[in-house]
Amino acid sequence: MSASHTLPAARPFSGGKRWLRYAAPQAFFPLAGRLLPWLLGAALLLAAAGLYLGLLVAPPDRQQGDAYRIIFIHVPAAWLSMVIYVAMAFWAGIGLVFNTRLSSMMASALAPTGALFTFLALWTGALWGKPTWGAWWVWDARLTSELLLLFLYLGFMALQAAIDDPRRADRAGAVLALAGVVNVPVIYFSVQWWNTLHQGSSLSARGASMAPIVLQAMLVMTLALWAYAIAAVLQRLRNIVLERERHTEWVRQYLAENKR
Repeated sequence: MSASHTLPAARPFSGGKRWLRYAAPQAFFPLAGRLLPWLLGAALLLAAAGLYLGLLVAPPDRQQGDAYRIIFIHVPAAWLSMVIYVAMAFWAGIGLVFNTRLSSMMASALAPTGALFTFLALWTGALWGKPTWGAWWVWDARLTSELLLLFLYLGFMALQAAIDDPRRADRAGAVLALAGVVNVPVIYFSVQWWNTLHQGSSLSARGASMAPIVLQAMLVMTLALWAYAIAAVLQRLRNIVLERERHTEWVRQYLAENKR
């Protein structure tokens, strides 16, 4: 067969290369901006639906009465506190190993939102614990490990803030974040490993130990908090990108256009 009839070589990774370009801060910045309104709108709609189902449709609990309704905030916040930490450690590790700027920026953007949800989980847990256990706080295994998670978030942010050089701050924060990942399975499995006051998981591979309407309300609220969390992280990431890339031409051009 002549060379003129030879078929062109296939490009199996062309789609992957298109997505890979978003690893550059300049390319990801406008994408994050386009996603923000949709995420915020979804968060508002889902939160309204979830609160309606949880507060007005779901019936009172046979034992706890209306006090149980705090779970519609507490449980999703606790889930997010762990998932965001794992995501933060993942992106910090990627930035540490491959020296990718956007990965380290993503880890820095995730930390405050993760700390917020950890605090929210602890605070709502205390509100739930007072009528249920008769105390605002007990040194329960899950509560203590969740408190340690908050300290890890705060330590990550404090360590980065204490180092002037962003690259050195990213590396130091990554080491702390990766070391702290071991605490996440401790939080999740603490009710199985130790005899604790905290009740077991409401959701498991064997199903849900709650009424369908309660489960629906919880899942809708989880989606609402997920949408808000992603929006908050993307907005913070955009601010970090502008701060770290402020000496580049594209940032100067962007700031000049938005001053008009």
